[in-house]
Amino acid sequence: MAKQKRLLPTPPKKRRRWRRWLWVLLLTPVLLSALIVLVLRFVDPPMTAMMAQRILEARQEGNQNYQIEYQWCELDSFGPYLPLAVLASEDQRFLDHHGFDTIEIKKALDKAQDGERMRGASTISQQVAKNLFLWSGRSWLRKGLEVWFTAWLELGWSKHRLLETYLNIAETGEGIFGFCVACEKRFGKPCSTLAPYQLALMVATLPDPRRRRADQATPYLHKRASWIIRQMAQMGGPAALQPLYTP
Repeated sequence: MAKQKRLLPTPPKKRRRWRRWLWVLLLTPVLLSALIVLVLRFVDPPMTAMMAQRILEARQEGNQNYQIEYQWCELDSFGPYLPLAVLASEDQRFLDHHGFDTIEIKKALDKAQDGERMRGASTISQQVAKNLFLWSGRSWLRKGLEVWFTAWLELGWSKHRLLETYLNIAETGEGIFGFCVACEKRFGKPCSTLAPYQLALMVATLPDPRRRRADQATPYLHKRASWIIRQMAQMGGPAALQPLYTP
């Protein structure tokens, strides 16, 4: 009868080495995410993942002259009405939630269960995470990473920094990023000097600014802009955003 081979126990030193490598493998993405988020809290991003994706797409289509138009502006330079219009349109509970609007998520799920088309419930924080670090498209992997980076952004950034970054990196036209450039391109004036309705038209082009133009507004855009204006008033006007500017 053949003897059974005895499995020798793993030496303690080897076990410890494997544990160290396992901890390194687990902690590296955590620490790297935290470091990137911390740095970008103080340093304005020179480029975002979304910008890089658009450049790559243009190159693949043979457009070697494609250029990104992007300029960073401080939150105060946008004036009081553009930030309000963005929140009225995109995320009215921005100042109250911690990155995820559970009320809107529940509404979206309820409508989906009723057979309606699933609509987005992304907050400003989630959109910053997606535009800054990730790629466009729908997949569970991207959504999971979006949740991951949103949590880090909410943990490490102020609401002031989150909204300022959104206004600067949101895609606002073909090759155009940020409202600072977009206002000049569409109306020839800085955002702070535009009328609230013009700013509402700018915001109404989202989430499809590559095909919609505020200076060539369709009936749909006018209808959407009018709704945004009403929401701005219901939110209490610019005074509703005072907490963003309070030290």
